[in-house]
Amino acid sequence: MKLALLSDIHSNLHAFEACLADAHARGAQRFAILGDMVGYGAYPSQIVDRCRELAAHGVPIVRGNHEELAVTPSSDMSNWSTATSAWTSSQLSQEQRDWLAGLPLTFQDGAVFLVHADAEKPASWRYVDQVQVAYMSLSAATVNQNVRYVFGGHVHHQMLYYGGATGKLMRFDPVIGVKIPVPTHRRWLATVGSVGQPRDGDPRAAYAMLDEQARELAFYRVAYDTAAAAQAIRDAGLPDGLARRLEVGR
Repeated sequence: MKLALLSDIHSNLHAFEACLADAHARGAQRFAILGDMVGYGAYPSQIVDRCRELAAHGVPIVRGNHEELAVTPSSDMSNWSTATSAWTSSQLSQEQRDWLAGLPLTFQDGAVFLVHADAEKPASWRYVDQVQVAYMSLSAATVNQNVRYVFGGHVHHQMLYYGGATGKLMRFDPVIGVKIPVPTHRRWLATVGSVGQPRDGDPRAAYAMLDEQARELAFYRVAYDTAAAAQAIRDAGLPDGLARRLEVGR
């Protein structure tokens, strides 16, 4: 069974549809969405509707910090995240906001644990971008001994951590498209990258796929119409820097 893991869509409909199509073409049979469906981009309502469709067909979805901002916008204008939250919220119906508010912070299915950010304190939105934080997150999730795989987003980068033979956590930089053996005698934590706003210098959309039967994990990048997505941001009157970020992947 192949599970496609998508996070940080950020209201980017072009990137989301491209990733869904790519995952289907690679044989994905299940999907999971790891939060931050909205924020930054021009299509929050369309993305929420698309995700609600998927949820109705059994796709697990966890809540991210941008879902919280869409439900309760911030008056802080010091950064793009909070400054655009009122616009995003205004594009959503009350029903859509209620649905976002009701999403869980974490989800477990067998050996797989899903969270947007940090499994130790999911509502703190701590970035899992260091080995020590990854260790705390993985340890919190694997208190349940059935859990072998922890997947999250939030950091907008693709990275894999695993428990070595000594118990020490190691960091592994994945190569795009190369399948990585992830046997269940180890514990694994991956940040799957951002569908809608990559920040690693590669503008292509990012997601990951777990082959649960073969016990292999692969990270993918998908080209999409970045020009159209960027222009939609400009047409919506959102900060031009958000459009440029899509064009350069930073």
